[in-house]
Amino acid sequence: MKLTDMRRVLAARGIRLTKSLGQNFLHDANQLRRIVAAAELTRADRVLEIGPGLGPLTERLRARAGEVLAIEKDAQLARFLQERWPPGSPAAGALRILTDDALEFLRREPRDWRQWKLVANLPYSVASPILVELAGDRGPQRLVATLQLEVARRLMAQPGSPDYGVLTLLVQLNCQPQTWFRIPAACFFPEPDVDSACVCLVRRPRPLLPPESRDAFVRIVKRAFSQRRKMMFKLLKADWPQPRLAALFRQLDLSPQVRAETVSLEQFAHLAAGLHPGSPAPAPAPQRGALR
Repeated sequence: MKLTDMRRVLAARGIRLTKSLGQNFLHDANQLRRIVAAAELTRADRVLEIGPGLGPLTERLRARAGEVLAIEKDAQLARFLQERWPPGSPAAGALRILTDDALEFLRREPRDWRQWKLVANLPYSVASPILVELAGDRGPQRLVATLQLEVARRLMAQPGSPDYGVLTLLVQLNCQPQTWFRIPAACFFPEPDVDSACVCLVRRPRPLLPPESRDAFVRIVKRAFSQRRKMMFKLLKADWPQPRLAALFRQLDLSPQVRAETVSLEQFAHLAAGLHPGSPAPAPAPQRGALR
């Protein structure tokens, strides 16, 4: 679907796009090809697409994957997609279109997505919470998502970077960043005020933490970054016994004066394991290069 086709459909149906829903449709064919290539799709794959809009990416996904579930919040756009690919028709194939708020759907109907891949141009307004939700213990094996460039930098960040923070750690706990590429604003309609990027994250073959330690990890990370410029030890001792924290800091060779922005994912995972007595020690993870 070209830009002229998008304009024609929107005008004919009287559909007005809104910023609140993050409706910026990617129309550049070259960028769409790059996104699909990053997903490494086969006919054996099941794909979750969030925010299909008018379906330019959907069209490519259904041609390559064995099954596609597309979740669209805008009822007018969902009706257009269902008319374009009528349910049960040969044209639709294994494509299913669901009219729903994707974030609410994921939270309301938790399921095992581990045999799926996410491939989506995510609505900017909810991209971060959707990725955190899907990066959970039963999330997709591969996440290929188009989002704001600043969010992409946070997803790919390393300790010591100004972009390193809560989002980085909550997603990277289970998912390793693989690659990314920038997408100019001119590739979208309407053009957003910021540049975008497509990121590819792959689920770790071996979890850094068992599921029962995840809540402790989330609490530690959020508390540690609640006041970014303060010493992490002082922030954490509001929730955990000081002697226990001190012992863990010594074990990890962390100074009591350290700030959260310089503490690695692996060190946060060890802290979570140590503060959840029944958990085994987390496995080490390979080092990665930073986003440039």
